[in-house]
Amino acid sequence: MRALQDGRLPFTDEGAQEQASFCLGCRACEPVCPAGVEYGVLLEEWRDITWRGRKRPLIIKALFQMVSAPWRVRAMSALSPTARSRKSTSDIHLALGCFERRLFPKVSRTVAKLAPNVNIDPSQGCCGALHAHNGDLEGGKALAKELGAKLPGTILSTAGGCAAHLSAVLGKDRVQEFSQWWSGNLKPILRGGQPIRIGLQDSCHLRNGMGVFKEPRKILAQLGEYIEVPNAQGCCGAAGSYSLLRARDSKKVIAPKVAAIKELNLDYLVSVNPGCTRQLKSALRRARVKTKVVHIAELIALAP
Repeated sequence: MRALQDGRLPFTDEGAQEQASFCLGCRACEPVCPAGVEYGVLLEEWRDITWRGRKRPLIIKALFQMVSAPWRVRAMSALSPTARSRKSTSDIHLALGCFERRLFPKVSRTVAKLAPNVNIDPSQGCCGALHAHNGDLEGGKALAKELGAKLPGTILSTAGGCAAHLSAVLGKDRVQEFSQWWSGNLKPILRGGQPIRIGLQDSCHLRNGMGVFKEPRKILAQLGEYIEVPNAQGCCGAAGSYSLLRARDSKKVIAPKVAAIKELNLDYLVSVNPGCTRQLKSALRRARVKTKVVHIAELIALAP
């Protein structure tokens, strides 16, 4: 990065391009850096320069087009029944996400049932996290501000990556990830008379970007026998678009995690980010592991 900044290495260098895409962008280096270097920001700025024009991966261009306008986001999820439009007197608004509402529409419907006072506006667009992480910083910031204006007050997010991005642009006082926001006592979920066995996969941006990791564990400990997954804080390999851009590397990242989960014999593996959910579901299915992957809100809804 320093060589690029100083002009000793051109931004068009193939090695620089390779490294810009090889990094997961999980930001795990940030909490352990004694100097407090914000590597996530540096990576976004790096990609903002190197992934321009013809250098921007075709997959990223396609994803940008899919969420370039609110109507396109709505069209993408037309066949996925998300939570219905709802207005309330509270100042809390549910962020439906882009690909989450298409891939996992049950999450928003579940939150709507658990939180009947939350406002829901299906006409909302993308939060801009996709753009910020993939070489369009200004576009990502603009979309976050647009969503912030569309959803005044507190924005409740069910996606760790979206929550972290919105928090960085709009401020932590405007954004709450679901496990941060949820309060109340829960009864354990029983299976065969015994508490279910639960594990958690952290969202990288939620943990390393917002510092949120104790909250979901506190909730899960009430719902059953919580078992810490080895390297739960480590990236699952989804990393936003990483699993699409570098599928082989992504599978290498998640392989040891799948092996560890298989040994734990969990009933449920909880995710707090749609990209992680998709990655874990696919990997566990390929490995024929019976552990069910669910969003934390879906598991709460199963509590008696």
